[in-house]
Amino acid sequence: TASEHRLGRMMSKLPPPTLCHSVRRRLASPAQVACQLRSFSQSVPDTDVTKTPTLMSNSEAFVETLSSHGVKDVFGIVGSAFMDSLDLFPRAGIRFISVQHEQNAAHMADGYYRASGTTGVCIAQNGPGISNFVTGVAAAYWANSPMVAITPEAGTMTKGHGGFQECDQLPMFSTICKEQVHVNNGARMAELTGVAFDAAQRELGPVQLNIPRDFFYGENQFLVPQPNVIERSAGGEESLQGATEMIRKAKNPVIISGGGVVQSAGGVEAVKALAEVLGCPVASTYLHNDSFPSDHRLWAGPLGYLGSKAAMHAVNEADLLICLGTRLGPFGTNPQYGFDYWPKSAAIIQVELDPRRVGRVKPFKQGDIGICGDVTAAAKSIMARLAAGAAPACQPTIETRGARLADHRATWEQELDQMLEANQAAAEAEPGRMVPRKVLRELENAMPEDAMVSTDIGNSCSVANSFTRFRSPRSFFAAMTFGNCGYAFPAAMGAKVAQPDRPSVAYVGDGAWGMSLNETLTAVREGIPTTAVVFNNRQWGAEKKNQVLWFGDRYIGVQLQHPETGFAGIARAMGAEGVQVSRLEDVGPALRAACNAQREG
Repeated sequence: TASEHRLGRMMSKLPPPTLCHSVRRRLASPAQVACQLRSFSQSVPDTDVTKTPTLMSNSEAFVETLSSHGVKDVFGIVGSAFMDSLDLFPRAGIRFISVQHEQNAAHMADGYYRASGTTGVCIAQNGPGISNFVTGVAAAYWANSPMVAITPEAGTMTKGHGGFQECDQLPMFSTICKEQVHVNNGARMAELTGVAFDAAQRELGPVQLNIPRDFFYGENQFLVPQPNVIERSAGGEESLQGATEMIRKAKNPVIISGGGVVQSAGGVEAVKALAEVLGCPVASTYLHNDSFPSDHRLWAGPLGYLGSKAAMHAVNEADLLICLGTRLGPFGTNPQYGFDYWPKSAAIIQVELDPRRVGRVKPFKQGDIGICGDVTAAAKSIMARLAAGAAPACQPTIETRGARLADHRATWEQELDQMLEANQAAAEAEPGRMVPRKVLRELENAMPEDAMVSTDIGNSCSVANSFTRFRSPRSFFAAMTFGNCGYAFPAAMGAKVAQPDRPSVAYVGDGAWGMSLNETLTAVREGIPTTAVVFNNRQWGAEKKNQVLWFGDRYIGVQLQHPETGFAGIARAMGAEGVQVSRLEDVGPALRAACNAQREG
């Protein structure tokens, strides 16, 4: 349904357009529909635009395709390039969430997907608005988050003249998108918009949809595409059977559960079922702490930087590593705590959906098996094959191996408790300061069971790897290996939009908070109740550590200063609630109160 003012201008020059009735039905009321359409559409039959080619404006076709692909929320900053389509969003039931910076719109779209499994969407003005997307899209690329970044471009009749807000937008995203879709003719608007959304889910990553701004105008016959859902397979028959026999013979297998387990429908339950048959420990890959429930007896904890030594010992002792839904990235397999825990002789089974990542980071030895397939389907296939043959060799030792895992976990918890006291003297030397690990423990204990947590980059957030534990998937969103500061708060906001009934909490260092605190205004204006826990240690802590270790305590660029009211005063000035906590016993109650306030809206 084209905007009334535009249709008014067109009426004297064009025949009455056939209206897209699925958008028209979403107008606010029947009275409005009658008022707006009576003059020019009385004879138009109701049409299913996904089955019958229909004359409509290019913007209508664009919005109809968004609607047919389930888009309910779009993050961005308003721009003249796409305003004709934007005008139709409310009628299509699409909420446009206006943000403070385009990078954060991309992070919100990322968090939106990771909390819900629904493709995130962001849009901005051509030129500088689109270039601001780059960091957020790169973060989504390394998080494997399906997102469509809609990038209106300078018009086709003026591009190349160096006009206002013009740049070549395809090259800047070429290495950080799973696919790039360029609308090369307005008549293909619906078709290529659908291609972009299908590609995001098929490739599990961001897709750029580049649209010259003049193609939002004009009229054409359109058949609006519906989602093209492709069933994923379990993998090759030979590799699945080979993996089954390898598992059947293993005496001390260990499962490594990755982000693909969270992304695959039923993935966590499939991993649990396989782990219980084998009685084997399950370690989570780096920053995928929600890929196996922390209250399960076979949970070993997360690997990677400042992860669980219990998980690392379990992996080190394995004779077979069953790596499910993971590319086995370097940050999750490198030595940690001075412990080169990755086993040199253990056999490896790697189940990974992206064929380019199978055996890439951890090259296979002779006899290792790579399976290119969906982790849920693969795990179920392996389970069925195990059941059809002899019992796995590891089953007689389930109780013994379970006891050893319990010992590893208990030892690691004792060591963590000792770490809590390591810097107490330093904290006591400055009144009002707290040991970060103690704060993280208090937050862990007070966190609601259904909460979603997003972590940023820096020392405090890295240490959080051992204190973020979850019982259900789609609960933990970290900046992943792209490692950009300023990720956590907008990602938590996007997650909150997707899952409004769950508390959403961001852990942010004070350096990174400077890059995202402006979105407090968005949270207030758009009604997105989200909690940011800001660790105010007045430094770029991770970089300061390098200057401590290697540069003789010569501090350049790492010391920060903030108002006496901390960031709580700034939050209050923006219209949000702000609480400054300086005593350990107040941390838990403050978090509980913030999460309760979220539930109250």
